[in-house]
Amino acid sequence: MLSQRRIEPEVMDSLPPEEARPNLADLVQINRRFGGHSTLLRTLKTTVPPKASFSLLDVGAASGDSARVIREHYPLAAVTSLDHNATNIEQAPRPKLLADAFHLPFTERSFDYVLCSLFLHHFEDRQVITLMKGIYQVARRGVFILDLERHILPWLFLPATRFLFRWNEVTVSDGVKSVRASFRRRELQQFAEAAGMANVKVQVFRPAFRLALTAVK
Repeated sequence: MLSQRRIEPEVMDSLPPEEARPNLADLVQINRRFGGHSTLLRTLKTTVPPKASFSLLDVGAASGDSARVIREHYPLAAVTSLDHNATNIEQAPRPKLLADAFHLPFTERSFDYVLCSLFLHHFEDRQVITLMKGIYQVARRGVFILDLERHILPWLFLPATRFLFRWNEVTVSDGVKSVRASFRRRELQQFAEAAGMANVKVQVFRPAFRLALTAVK
């Protein structure tokens, strides 16, 4: 059942703001408690020195929790959050902007690094490669791509813990779809290579069941 990616429409982006906000809060909690933030920091540490000053664009930033975590651990970092959905990004720290990830409003090499977290799994394979090409062009020094690992355990996790953690109904239904649409390690590597990325390395972080790709220029 999980041998191949399967993309299904997710509900959250079509919800009115008052219904979308509880789901966004759940996603922040999942990142904080179940490995999203720790995967981000461990990935950054492989490339970025602790006291480094750098610019970073977060594509598909949603509520901006990645920007907050990065700024907490890298006080000299200048992080810009980008998302296409006004409700998603309303709580993100500034600077932030509404924009289409397929048509990034920046010239080549505009940021030291570009981050893309839990975003690519929403798209078909060819679209994933197109997005990768775009973010790679905007990066001056490297790219970080974080996403879910397609595996039976994360697929079961949200339904099994729904009542324990009081997950929103949309969180559960969209979460299951997200795991079905996510990647295996080799798939993410192949997409990056097809996008023309160099020096690609993909790590698997468990028990978070997250994939972390770095491509340093």
